[in-house]
Amino acid sequence: MIVIPPAPDEVEGHAADMYASDLAADGFVFGHTRAMALNPEAHAAFEALVRAVVPSIGVRVFELATLGAARGIRSSHCLLAHGRKTLRAGVMDEHQLTRLGRDYRDADLDAADVAVMAYAEKLSTDAAAMTDADSQALRDVGFTDRQIVDITLAAAVRNYFSRSLLALAVPRDAVPGIDGELEEALLTPCS
Repeated sequence: MIVIPPAPDEVEGHAADMYASDLAADGFVFGHTRAMALNPEAHAAFEALVRAVVPSIGVRVFELATLGAARGIRSSHCLLAHGRKTLRAGVMDEHQLTRLGRDYRDADLDAADVAVMAYAEKLSTDAAAMTDADSQALRDVGFTDRQIVDITLAAAVRNYFSRSLLALAVPRDAVPGIDGELEEALLTPCS
């Protein structure tokens, strides 16, 4: 890791809450948490943006936009972490998530789910090439303009976080509950 993260006894406030959350859930502090604890105010702002977009699109669409963006960025950190969040939130089961990791277009997702992932992936790989047709594709499967903005923000916030981890060379931790075939499938776009 390019930066030296604070030790558990050096954090307070939001950073201490970040560490405590990881410790309570998994028994250790993830590398991405340690890196982001260097600027807890930025992390809190990131979390506030996530909380602002989820109500209009729901957890399922948020996680699909996140996975689509992480796929485009080739962020193994976020593919694994949000694969686990997708399972824990009951968005889909392990079998379907494995299929999504290999090819979301062939994972028995409905047209709206595929459109969200394709949109987020394109935003993450070639945002400058996006046109009205990309937004229209979301509108055509039933999303409102507010939801299109929030899908865009969900994918963009994933770009912010994932690209930060990549730029800082934050090592990827093993994600409890994601291993074997599922891990391999989720990391397929990262190969």
